[in-house]
Formats: sequence, structure tokens, C-alpha cells
Amino acid sequence: MKVKVKDFLKKTYSKILTRFKEISLVLYIKTNVLFITYVLINLINSWLLRIVTMGNLFSFKGMVSDLAFILVVGSFAYLLKPKKQIRVLMPLTIVMTAACIINAVYYENYVSFTSFSLLSTASFLGEMDGNVVANLIQLKDIILLFPPIVLLLVHILLKKKKYYDKVEKIERSKKRFLNTAVLAAVMVFFTISMMESSDYSRLKKQWNREYLVQRFGIYVYQLNDAIKSTQSKFSSMFGYDSAAKTVREFYEEKQKTDTVNDKTNEYTNIFEGKNVIVIHAESMMTQNMTLSFNGQELTPNLNRLASEGLFFSNYYSQTSVGTSSDTEFTFNTSLMPASTGTVFVNYWKRTYEAMPNLLRQKGYYTASMHANTASFWNRNVMHETLGYDHFYARDSYDYSNEDNVMGMGLSDKEFFKQSVEKIKKISEENNNYYVTLITLTNHTPWDDEDKYGDYTVDYKYTETDENGNTVEKSLPYMEGTDLGRYFKSVHYADSAIGDFVNELDAAGLLENTVLVIYGDHDAKIAKKEYSYFYNYDFETGEQYEKDDPRYVDVDYYNYELNRKVPFIIWTKDSKGNKTLNQKIDKVMGMYDAMPTLANMLNFDYEYALGHDIFNIDDNIVVFPNGNWVTDKMYYNAQKEEYLLLKDSVVNDEEIENNKAYANKLLEVSDAIIVYDLEAGEQNEEEK
Repeated sequence: MKVKVKDFLKKTYSKILTRFKEISLVLYIKTNVLFITYVLINLINSWLLRIVTMGNLFSFKGMVSDLAFILVVGSFAYLLKPKKQIRVLMPLTIVMTAACIINAVYYENYVSFTSFSLLSTASFLGEMDGNVVANLIQLKDIILLFPPIVLLLVHILLKKKKYYDKVEKIERSKKRFLNTAVLAAVMVFFTISMMESSDYSRLKKQWNREYLVQRFGIYVYQLNDAIKSTQSKFSSMFGYDSAAKTVREFYEEKQKTDTVNDKTNEYTNIFEGKNVIVIHAESMMTQNMTLSFNGQELTPNLNRLASEGLFFSNYYSQTSVGTSSDTEFTFNTSLMPASTGTVFVNYWKRTYEAMPNLLRQKGYYTASMHANTASFWNRNVMHETLGYDHFYARDSYDYSNEDNVMGMGLSDKEFFKQSVEKIKKISEENNNYYVTLITLTNHTPWDDEDKYGDYTVDYKYTETDENGNTVEKSLPYMEGTDLGRYFKSVHYADSAIGDFVNELDAAGLLENTVLVIYGDHDAKIAKKEYSYFYNYDFETGEQYEKDDPRYVDVDYYNYELNRKVPFIIWTKDSKGNKTLNQKIDKVMGMYDAMPTLANMLNFDYEYALGHDIFNIDDNIVVFPNGNWVTDKMYYNAQKEEYLLLKDSVVNDEEIENNKAYANKLLEVSDAIIVYDLEAGEQNEEEK
């Protein structure tokens, strides 16, 4: 009897030991090498992406979310035999790697993460010069290519060692699939349990992309964005009544508390009957107008125009993933960019209360000019939607002289020169006209230094040698840097604007004309470049250390507040005119341009989100990511913190009111765009 019990215990122990070995971590690792490799390389890559973009070394929540996504989609590989699992894991790895690289490149150039809907605009790259595209990709982006390479090498090695044949004997695919799915479910549960109430709203609205990538990881962000982008094609079919109610109530409340549209001021109708020429200045920043190198102003022409006309010194761009196209949209409509995708690509088939449309109703001939391919940013159809009678694109310009080609296309000087002839013809055939010219040369990567002229961004100084002779020397300073190349391009672009104004004057086109100039967005240059720029020691040619009292810390707020762009309204006779020759320091956004110009040109609007800047005391500029700025403070919606400006004093109620207003404004703008509410209102009026 004792022998039987002993044998029974031995057998039981043996079974337990065998079972333990079967489920042991060591055995799991040994029999799941390919899958574990797949998980690790994609998790590491998403971590590297956050480092090379936001400098975020560690984000536990983001890593858990990424891990959950990797496990969920990868678990289906277990439905195949071990040697065939590569057929699932490799395509997944390639897709995730592509997401990391595309977002890294996009972030470096636009300081934001890309939208899935922008994949439909990938054909734009085919229209760009190969060198331009190549310059967008940096060495650190290439590092993100490692996952598919590593996975392939591991697969080849395992196959060579006949690993799959050995594993197949003990592999229980369905069980492994269920176990992995359960583990993924646990990760998903952790992700959901760590979410705050505001996280759900951010996922739904997709406004604050940096926050989403930091909080949910790149893969969950990209999946959510893909769903939102798909929704944009169908969402207008559902929820119309609710959206219309939200918009209606917003503007009813706005009319009660905001009498902007009913007020007149010293600028009311001041430009009625005048022609309007608008210069959309690519990547032009306000900071450029304060800089000089070796005694030469960086932007002498913009500085002159600003000193003679109306100069809005605290003017902010409000772009999202659509960059320049977002600016065109917001400037002309006083609406915000779309929360998902871009208006120019995803919502072009709409009715918009845009300046070209509204001025055309007053008898203006409207035209846009841009020496790039017409389909770039879908301008060939969107400009018609905005109300331009004609779009003079690349095929309207002479490209025969290669010396006139710079960067992405025709040089600004040649573009302006050829455009003057077109404007002259327009002026001969029409009583009034509204013309927008979109420049191109100052677009990244600014690699045509040999064509920008002889403006230098080094530091020149003189010394007396041992013989008593004066010797001129120089330190490199900004030479050879991205920011330095940008400055040289800016000087060229400014020179082109100066020549254009002179050519207009010579042709008699400034006599009854208002010239409007605005920068479309900042240069999107990395903070480290500005840190070098501000902290250069002219005595040693080195940088100030952080403990040096002269050191300037280019932190998040310094960088964001420095992204202002110029906005100038100038006429030939504005100099010395007390009304038309002023510097306006009020904080102002791109969406305030249309209401301000509407008052001056005497046309009505209904759906503007911005204000006539001369009729508001406490303005607020809301950004697509939920951040906002007033004259008192800059609010960071991602971290829910703020920086006070100019010794300001604010209270919690004021902050909460501004937060609520910013969220509501973004919601209303999106509703108008998605549900085509401006057309809906017009249809109701027609009925």
C-alpha cells in the first residue's frame, strides 16, 4: 500500500513538474523567439520615436498602450504554424515601422504628428524635387528602420537552425493565441483603467496629437486617427441636428455677449472699393524682423512696410497637419483647421463663407497665384470652393530658365515678376480685384544657398595685428546650420517682396490697392537650433553654459511664443497716416484676419470665429491642439499648466472660462466643416 502511494506521489510530482516546465518562462521564451522579437523591436521603436520627436525618455502609459496594440494584432500569428507566422508578423512590423518613420519625419518638419488622412496626399511627394524629399529625412530617422531588418534576420537564423521544426512538435497554436489574447486584454484593461475623463475627449477630438502619442503611444494614436479619418467620410450622415443645434446656440450666445458685427470703428469701410493684393509668405516669422547680421537687417523690406502701415506684432498662425493649406483656410474663412485630416483634402466639397466668395459677391474678380503644381494640397479644387475665379498655377508660369528654379519650384523673384503681368491684365479687365500670391522659395529645406545672394550670417569683427594693421576676421556663428540657411532664405524672400512692391508701383498698380502680407506659419526648426542661436559666445565662438547668467533657456513656452508670424496691412499713402500707420500689439490669431478686413472692406459675414481686432479688448487665440494664448498668459492644454505674461494677474475662473471657450470653439468649427452647416443655413434661407 505504501509503495502504491509513493508511486502515486512520484507520478503526480512528475506531472506537475512537466506541466510547470511546459508553462515556465524559460520554455515560453525558447518556443516563442520570433514572436518575442516582434514584440520587443516594435515596442523599442515606438519608444525611440518619442525620444527623437518629443524628447520623451520614458512614458509608462504610452508603453503599456503600445504593448497592448502589438500583442492584440500580433496574436493572430499563432493561428498559423510556427514557420508561417512570419507572414503575419513581418507585414505588421513593416506597417508599424512605416508609422514611426513617417511621423518622425513629419514631426521634424512640422512639429506635429501626421494624420492618417494625409496618406491620400502622399502623391505630393512625387511632385517635389528628389533632393527636397531626401533632405526631409535625417540620420536618426533611418535608425527607426531596424525592426523589419532584425525580424528578417532572426527568422532566417531560426530557419537555418531548423528551430521551427523542433517548436512545431510542442507548439499549441490555438492555446498560445488565447494566452496572448488574454495578456493583450490585460494590457488593454490597464490602458483603460489609467485613462482620465479628459483622455476620452482628447481621443474623440484628436486635437492634441502630442499628448495622444505621449499618453497612448504611436500605434494607438495612429489607429485612432485612422478610425477618425474614416469617420470623416461618413460622419456628416449622422448627428446633423445635434451639430446644427450646437452651432446655432454658440452664435446666439455670441450675439448676446459679443457685439463685434454691430460695432463700427475708425476703420469701418476705410478700404471699400479698393483692390486687394495678398502675399501669403511661406515660413515667414515675426522674429526675423528684429534681426540683423553684421549691421544689415535681415528683412529690410518687411520692416519698411511694417513701419509705414498697420503692423500686428503679436499675430499667431493656427495650423494643424495641413500647414500652409490650413493657413489659407483659416485666413480666408475665420474657421479653425479640421480636427481630422485637412479641409483642403477631406472637406473641400463644402460651402464656405470665405473672403474670395464674399468679395466676389461685391463685384470683385478673385484670383490666386502659386507657381507650384495645381493639385498640391488639392488647391486646384479647393481654391474654386473658396471663391477664386481663377487659379494661376505652375502651368501658367514660364519655367524655361533653370536659373529661375529654386527649392520646390520657381524662385520668388521670378514668380512675382511674372505675376505682375497677370495682375496688370486683371486690373485692365476688372473694376476691382482680390488676388492672393503664395510664395514658395522660403519652404524648407533651404538648400539653395548659392542662389540666395551674398548675405552672410557669420560674425565679422576686426583686430589689430602685431604690425598695427586692421585685419577683418569672422566667426561662423549661424553659417552651416539649418537656422542659418533659413535666415539666408528669409533675406532672399524679403528682397523678392521688395522688388514686387516696386514693380507694382512702376506698373501703377498701387494707386487704389491695399497690400496685405502674412506669414503662413513658423519655420518648424528644432529648439536646439534656437538654443545655439541665442547662446552663442562671440568672444570664444562657443555656446554659453547653462550656469552662465547670459544663457537663454529655449523651453517649451519660449519656443511656442516665438512662433508668431507677421501680419501687415499697407497702402501707398499709409505712411504718416495716424489711422493706417500703427503698431498693434494685441494678441491676434489667423482667424481674426477676415473679420478685421471685412470691417475695412465692408462685407458681411456670419460664421467667423475670430474678431475684428479693433473691436475687442481681451482677445484669445485658440490653437488646434487645445492650447490658447491671451495678452495675459499662454495655456498648455497638454500639461494643463500655463505661463503668465507681462506680470499679469489671472484667477481660476478666468482660466476655466477660457478653457471652456477654447473647447467649444473647436467643437463648433469642426461641426461647421464636417456637416457643411454654412450651406445648410443658406438652403434654409432659400426655402
